[in-house]
Amino acid sequence: MERLDPRTAHGTPDPLVPGGGGAFPGGTPGGAFDPWRYRDDAGVTGVDLVGYKVEAHDGGIGKVDRSSHEVSSSYLVVDTGPWIFGKKVMIPAGTVNHVDHDERKVYVDRSKDQIKAAPEFDETADTDPAYRDKLGGYYSDTYSAIPPGTAR
Repeated sequence: MERLDPRTAHGTPDPLVPGGGGAFPGGTPGGAFDPWRYRDDAGVTGVDLVGYKVEAHDGGIGKVDRSSHEVSSSYLVVDTGPWIFGKKVMIPAGTVNHVDHDERKVYVDRSKDQIKAAPEFDETADTDPAYRDKLGGYYSDTYSAIPPGTAR
């Protein structure tokens, strides 16, 4: 299987745009993945997502407990309930693929296993630059593990 370039955003059914450059619709120019910025077409602008269910590409992971819309610093905190023993996870905004407001669901382009393996959420460190670099780096690197055409 061909390994994906982690610096190129992948995860949509057709991750290549005409001309061969990888990009998410609404993503940053040149298709670069920005973990701390919601995609332009994700349907998040000006919406409080607290209480929305969160769906990984292979099933539900919990509900949004807290959301941030800070410029270049946006994220979701998801209460996983019994899925991973009642833990909370912090998911960078860039992983949000789209939001269905009618169903009150947020779709992220990661698997349950990728989210479960992420650095542990520390409520006291969510603004710590070292923690955010570690978390953002993890989610950026997980793009290299997503086979083309398998994520939403």
